[in-house]
Parts: sequence; C-alpha cells; structure tokens
Amino acid sequence: MKTLKLIPILLLLILTSCSTVTVYSDYDKTVDFAPYKTYAYFKPGIDKVEISDLDKRRILRAIDDQMQAKGFTKSDNPDLLVNIFTKSREQVDVNQFSAGWGYGWGWGWNPWMMYGGNQTTVSTSTEGTLYIDLIDAKKKEMIWQGEGVGTLTRNIDKKDERIAEFVGKILAQYPPVKK
Repeated sequence: MKTLKLIPILLLLILTSCSTVTVYSDYDKTVDFAPYKTYAYFKPGIDKVEISDLDKRRILRAIDDQMQAKGFTKSDNPDLLVNIFTKSREQVDVNQFSAGWGYGWGWGWNPWMMYGGNQTTVSTSTEGTLYIDLIDAKKKEMIWQGEGVGTLTRNIDKKDERIAEFVGKILAQYPPVKK
C-alpha cells in the first residue's frame, strides 16, 4: 500500500525532472522566407544581453551551427540580422505529502495505529527564456521570432548541450510552414 501511494509522487518527480524546452514562434505572414540565404548578428542588440560573455558565445555558436545546417552563410552584407534576448527567474517548488497510516480498510491488518508524518521537499531551479529574433536587414523589420522556455543548468559540463538544445528546438521552427 505504501508503494502504491508513492507511485504518483515518483511519476511527478520523473516528469518534472525531464529537461524539456517549450518553444513558440511568431512571424510576419506576408513575408516570403525563401530568398533569405545569409545572416549576421545584430551587434547593438546582442551587446545589451545581460548574461555572461561565456554563455553569450555558447548561444551564438549554437545559432551558427543551426543556421549553417539550414544552408545559411554568415555574411558582411546579410539578408537577415540575428538578435537574441534572454530572461530568467528563480522557481521554487514545494511538495508536501503524507506518509501516514491509520486504522481502516486496506492491505493487511495492524492492531496498532502507525503514523509516518508529513514530508515536505523544497527544490529551486532557474527557468530561462531565450528569444531569437530574425530581422530583414534591408527593411530593418523583425520578420520572425522564436522563444524557448526551460530549466537552466549551472553544471558547466552540460551548459553547451543545454544551450544547443534550446537553440536547436527554437530554430527548428524556422522557416515557418505556412498553412
């Protein structure tokens, strides 16, 4: 019986510990995305991003990898300007569950009332949001924006992988498929 009560809690912990990135995108429906073949970074916007230079370089390398995989070329005279923006917030999760037992129907019989008490677990994590903006370089108008939201890691060995996951899932939405 005790195992049956713990199964939902274990499933919840497994589901919340998965490192998923939720992505959204928006775009100008009047734009034909086919002619865009080259890109460069919008330096004034990227200089304003308030994250470490190390993380900024990780993000830009991941964007380079994804853009090149899509057939784009970095250029001094680009079709697209790429800008990024980030934000983060601390998330506190408090889980409380009763491990108590008492008299009544159930599995087996025990003449003594047993009580295990309540258990509370508190965990903190940082939820981050990465925005990637694509701007028409000639018109100076944003034509596409992707957003990824997920839990960040402080583990230096996993940062590159996590940032690549964010960028990969965001840019998987580009170019948009018109319906």
